[in-house]
Amino acid sequence: MSNEHSEPGHGDSPAAWTAVVVMLVGIAAGTVGLFLHFTYPGSWDILIWAGVIVLVVGAILGFVLKRMGFGVDGSRSVSKASSH
Repeated sequence: MSNEHSEPGHGDSPAAWTAVVVMLVGIAAGTVGLFLHFTYPGSWDILIWAGVIVLVVGAILGFVLKRMGFGVDGSRSVSKASSH
């Protein structure tokens, strides 16, 4: 029996990590804006829409970084096999 396991690379790359972190910041900002909108009087819509914009920018950033070679098995990313 062979114990060799082929890793499909589920997004463990600089492009994926950057996209996820930026998108999480957008989700956090939107969530805080939504909470403040329903809790305190005033217009918190700007924070909600800023979160939406950051979320979209994160997705675009991940795509651009992947195309630049920072994705899984990209020319500029370091694979786990070569780092051991």
